[in-house]
Amino acid sequence: MREALAEGRITPEEHAERIDAVYNAKTYAELEPVLRDLPSAQAPRPRVELRKDAEVQAPPPDAQSPNLVAIFSGVERRGRWLVESTTNVTCVFGGADLDFRQAVLSRGEVTVNVTCVFGGLNIVVPPGVRVVASNTAIFSGNDLPEDDTTDPDAPVIRITGTLLFGGVSVKRRAVGEKGRNRDWHRERQRLHRAHRDDVRDERRELREERRERQRERRERRRRD
Repeated sequence: MREALAEGRITPEEHAERIDAVYNAKTYAELEPVLRDLPSAQAPRPRVELRKDAEVQAPPPDAQSPNLVAIFSGVERRGRWLVESTTNVTCVFGGADLDFRQAVLSRGEVTVNVTCVFGGLNIVVPPGVRVVASNTAIFSGNDLPEDDTTDPDAPVIRITGTLLFGGVSVKRRAVGEKGRNRDWHRERQRLHRAHRDDVRDERRELREERRERQRERRERRRRD
């Protein structure tokens, strides 16, 4: 019953009533009706269309991998796609784009779990979608728009995970509307590559200096 409540298959009131029935039961036979009519975990989950036009009559898109990885590269997901309950995004010296404007949410609240190390995630949401940041940012930051809706049943995209020298930027735009800062993460990716090259050059110079000192020591030993 706890799992059914967490998955939204029963309401808190129904959960409380069933708990009372369990505590009052004196035989296994009395427990059977409490569990028998629980909604199946395999029942279709409600889907939330984020695009409010004629396309909402189209069948839901096929499921894709919930894991996106960008290591020294970029990855994106846009168009009409099915958003699972949790989408995992990993960026290491890379960038990711998630466009939710034509997406179909598998439930009213979904989670984007982000792990960014010297990387960036760019998210675009349509009007009427609430975005909540619950992640940890270390030498990083979140750039989120203000809520544009007071509807308590508005779809929610919750951002979790950890950012290290990275960032998450969320823009609110309607379908077809272009953003002025669309390529911000590509610029950040270029800067990260430049920083990586600088670090590599510094290490090479340190190795060469160390070898030079070792040669000088050997020369001094020969003279002595």
